[in-house]
Amino acid sequence: MASVKERLSNTMEFPPETPQPNIYPLSWHCHTEKLQEVWEASLRENWDPEKLPWDTLDVESYTWEEREAIAYWWTLLSVFDASAPPVFAEALIKTYEVHEEDPVRKCFFSVTRDEQNHEIMCGLAITKLLAHPDPLTYEPKTELGKRLQKNAKWLYFNGGRYWSGYKQAVPKYDLAVLFSSFLMGEIAAATIFKQMFDNSREAVFKEAFRNIGRDEGRHMAICMAVMERDYPKMGPENKAVVTKQIRAGYLFLSAVLFEPPMDFWDLPDDFITNQREAEEIARSAGFGIPTYEAKKENWRNAILNLKGVLDRYNIPFPAIPEVGITGEEISDTAMEDIIPVF
Repeated sequence: MASVKERLSNTMEFPPETPQPNIYPLSWHCHTEKLQEVWEASLRENWDPEKLPWDTLDVESYTWEEREAIAYWWTLLSVFDASAPPVFAEALIKTYEVHEEDPVRKCFFSVTRDEQNHEIMCGLAITKLLAHPDPLTYEPKTELGKRLQKNAKWLYFNGGRYWSGYKQAVPKYDLAVLFSSFLMGEIAAATIFKQMFDNSREAVFKEAFRNIGRDEGRHMAICMAVMERDYPKMGPENKAVVTKQIRAGYLFLSAVLFEPPMDFWDLPDDFITNQREAEEIARSAGFGIPTYEAKKENWRNAILNLKGVLDRYNIPFPAIPEVGITGEEISDTAMEDIIPVF
């Protein structure tokens, strides 16, 4: 590139072409009306986690085991939701670099903001329940709490491994491929938050689950609109990547939506036992974590819904034997290979 001292403007009437991808378009084309509608909905439905009815939450009415068990679930969620703002911010930057149409850029901005809200919600819930703002440095009050903190530390370690792979994947893949991974997370998330809303009795948590579930439904609509726009022209090479990413998405997201596959997640042998014990205590305290069978059924239904979407575009679906779904065998999926988000 010419240095500033050379002053190209002294030698030519118009500047040279700007090298691509550059960070921003100077255009506001709108080709996908549905995405504009979703953006406008995001403005109407904006919410503030700090303005939920926190004054109705009486943490002293719960035992310490109950508080630690419920806080553990929020910690589990935050392993995914606390990574979401930077994940979607990275995707937002990509929409500018590739000069996506205006409503796509706006929709990704709204998703980034929503995910920030979800992360804030996790932090508020954990801080209220534990009277401490950090589940990893908190001093557990019960024996169960100590085991759950060990679980949380292992989850955090695993989540950190995922970020490096994601950063490498974003510039490498088309947005059409990334959207399939996003949709995997959004379909499943919309399901679980609806259940949590139905089955939780604490007003502040119900309100949070209602808002988060509505956000996830909007994110799903964004993914669907972009897929309908781009998938009819997707080539076979990208279809193969989508198939692999769906399998990876199942393995990754199962940690929060079902139970972590132990051959994929690097976790201690007592992890699931501790988690099941915590979930039972939280459920008994009125916090609506779905049962094992309900989670399995919901996960299966979400995956079948996704399969229905991909079938329309002749994209092979991976086998997911854990929930009884046959398809293309995908092996050797590593944490570093995945790009799904929650």
